[in-house]
Amino acid sequence: MIEDDFYATLKLKTGEEIFCKVAATEEDDRTLLLVSNPIIVSEIKSKNGVVGYKIEPWLKTTTDNMFILNLEDILTMSESTDIEMITMHQSFSKEYDTKTMGGNEKKIDRKMGYISSVNDAKEILEKIFKNS
Repeated sequence: MIEDDFYATLKLKTGEEIFCKVAATEEDDRTLLLVSNPIIVSEIKSKNGVVGYKIEPWLKTTTDNMFILNLEDILTMSESTDIEMITMHQSFSKEYDTKTMGGNEKKIDRKMGYISSVNDAKEILEKIFKNS
């Protein structure tokens, strides 16, 4: 049986801290967590003291957005109702899903401009330069 989804910060036994949408499920006498779009949030401070956040996917070499974690691998979990964090996660998830599913990517065609190799472009630019 899968419980209702909720947002949470998870501290893993490896030391990693992730923010994600979580659903808990029981399977073979153990509790598993289904985490979707886990992200790492880093605080960034500028020279003038302005604080911002950098959001990255937890695993950078996969296009998967759902993972299964054993509850035994989690040091602590804190459910989140922080609207700012949830909004950042939702924005990241929507953008990440669009990129990995090929949503808004456009294919290159001649209507966008000239298509050429580097050598061809170099020759054309050199001719333009010499004639000017």
